[in-house]
Amino acid sequence: MAMEERGKGSERWSGAITNLTEMASNLESLQKLLLKRAVFVDEETFAKASLSSEQARTIKVLEQRVETLERELDAAITAAARARSEKRQAEAAQKAAELHTQEVTRELENTTKVFELHMEELRAKQDEISKRDEEIKVLQAIIQTLGVKESRSANG
Repeated sequence: MAMEERGKGSERWSGAITNLTEMASNLESLQKLLLKRAVFVDEETFAKASLSSEQARTIKVLEQRVETLERELDAAITAAARARSEKRQAEAAQKAAELHTQEVTRELENTTKVFELHMEELRAKQDEISKRDEEIKVLQAIIQTLGVKESRSANG
């Protein structure tokens, strides 16, 4: 719909420029005719020629204004396209950052689970070592007791 409106606007500008160009051409023809054939003119003819001349100047100013507006419109369209492109790039960068964050979070969670498993393993081994330590102490006490009894029987 915006392209359709722009197309209509462009057609109107083209039509206006064509009309202005034709008017300028007609005025130039009239001016040449006046310069070649008229030396003295009556007031009415002079007034018409002055009006035509003023209209020619006005047409020229309007043509320049139309060209300026067209350049400004093109610049605005280009700026809008650039802004849309930058927005898409920023959205893509944000999406990539979010995906990276999710990936790092998953990796951290997995590392945490592995660490917890290792800690459980270490605790189990520590418990096993503590139990064996106690068994060794009991066995040492038994050996000492037997050693003391043996030395008493050998002395006794």
